[in-house]
Amino acid sequence: MQKEDLVISLDNVSLSYDDGAPVLKNISLELRKKSFHFLTGPSGAGKTSLLRLLYMGIKPSAGKLKIFDKDVTEMDQNEQCKMRQRIGVVFQDFNLLNHLSVLDNVALPLKVIGESKKRREHQAKEILDWVGLGGCFNAFPDTLSGGQKQRVAIARAVIGRPDILLADEPTGNVDEKIANKLMGLFYGMHKMGTCVVVATHYRQFVDKFHYNEIAINGGRLVTKPHIKGGL
Repeated sequence: MQKEDLVISLDNVSLSYDDGAPVLKNISLELRKKSFHFLTGPSGAGKTSLLRLLYMGIKPSAGKLKIFDKDVTEMDQNEQCKMRQRIGVVFQDFNLLNHLSVLDNVALPLKVIGESKKRREHQAKEILDWVGLGGCFNAFPDTLSGGQKQRVAIARAVIGRPDILLADEPTGNVDEKIANKLMGLFYGMHKMGTCVVVATHYRQFVDKFHYNEIAINGGRLVTKPHIKGGL
């Protein structure tokens, strides 16, 4: 495996919050392009905290974390902003902008990188149609159900075809039919070269799809995933 295939590297990474209690303990992990991973563990195991590290929402308390072969602790704010443009994130609480329409929420990552209005709206409409929200272009987030907000958040995360896609319980607010469709979308991203990490407590999906599994409990890595370039 070539070095440039490595997109995320954690070397004995630990994380503590302000109260000093360790949330993650000595996590060592390597994730590569075109790989798909389920992040599993009981509630409070540290799944969301690990995802926060991976999208640079927080920095490790100890150890070394590299994203695209760059140490996150050595990046300035501008470098971090550029890096985040290569990472799509589906937050558990959606993080939609209530003053923007559904269409504008989804198109926002393309606006940030300077795509024309015509192109970004075309792509946003296309992906919203795909996730079953073609009739909601002009709606605002506070008029949507939880499942609809989830699909908007996913559409926004994948529209820019990021190098890394991190999803925190992305199927938690949708029915099984939509959940399977969303998993198909994630699979398509992975086949195009994206490193996909899906945090889930939904064991049925983990057992059904047989992707690599990163299991944590009590802040520690329980089972080391079988790392490979693709599936």
